[in-house]
Amino acid sequence: MRMTLVAAALAALMAGTASAETIGVSMQSFDNNFQTLLRQGIQARAAEVGGVTVQVEDAQTDISKQINQVNNFIAAKVDAIILTLADASAAPAITEAANKAKIPLVYLNLEPSNVAKLPDREAYIGSKETDAGRLAAQAACDLLKAKKKENSAQVYILMGDLAHQASHDRTDSFKGALTAGDCKGTTIADEQSALWQRTNAMDMTTNWITAGRPIDVVFANNDEMALGAVQALKASGMSMKDEVVIGIDATQDGLAAMAAGDLAATVFQNAKGQSASAVDAAVAFARGKPVEKEVMVPFELVTPKNMNEYAHKN
Repeated sequence: MRMTLVAAALAALMAGTASAETIGVSMQSFDNNFQTLLRQGIQARAAEVGGVTVQVEDAQTDISKQINQVNNFIAAKVDAIILTLADASAAPAITEAANKAKIPLVYLNLEPSNVAKLPDREAYIGSKETDAGRLAAQAACDLLKAKKKENSAQVYILMGDLAHQASHDRTDSFKGALTAGDCKGTTIADEQSALWQRTNAMDMTTNWITAGRPIDVVFANNDEMALGAVQALKASGMSMKDEVVIGIDATQDGLAAMAAGDLAATVFQNAKGQSASAVDAAVAFARGKPVEKEVMVPFELVTPKNMNEYAHKN
């Protein structure tokens, strides 16, 4: 579904009687760069809407802490809840608690395990994760063909937190797309979780290098891990002209690395679009208006050729 559906619904609401809502927001982690972009986007959109107060909490990747935050929001009788899940498997219990309390709930960015069974006044706002992996594979294959390595490349994958469906979807779709076309001769040499973190990715890539393995491509499930891989490769004396490192998110750090010639490609994930749609959905629910169960904001491939278009989008 297009994010314009939610925006249109909110525009209609804003044209009506003014009201005030409090939205409780639980973020997976303030330390994650993309989650920070989402948090800033939520706060900015709430300010644009007017009459909306957001109470933002940091779950610090701890699902127990996040559940406590949700329970506190329910006890405070907020008008709606937005959350980026610390663990997708906890969604059914969170859904049940919010539904029982008759408080609207919007899952943002990280897909809940019960996405197909969300009750009334609950929705998921995100992006189609398989598209991100497919676009990254497309970029990787094009670069390998230019290097004449499409039949011999050794490919490594840095996955995010395995509790998040995005990690699996991005990885599986990348592998499927890469090995189904012109680059079917490539080898997926290893795939490991680095939990979305730059330092973990740097350590993991260093281990691959120390083991003496040839590395042609590193695909990371986000830019933070891609930058960790770049740091490890450069520290070992490898030239980034010879290596293909691809991330996802098109963060400012990622685009800076691309401008420096270190990051070959990334996939733009629209933090502003997702967070604005989440606020719009929460407000619409709170005001008794319908919202689509799933609102998908498209991914877009970013390369050195078009990176300037994305300089200020995230």
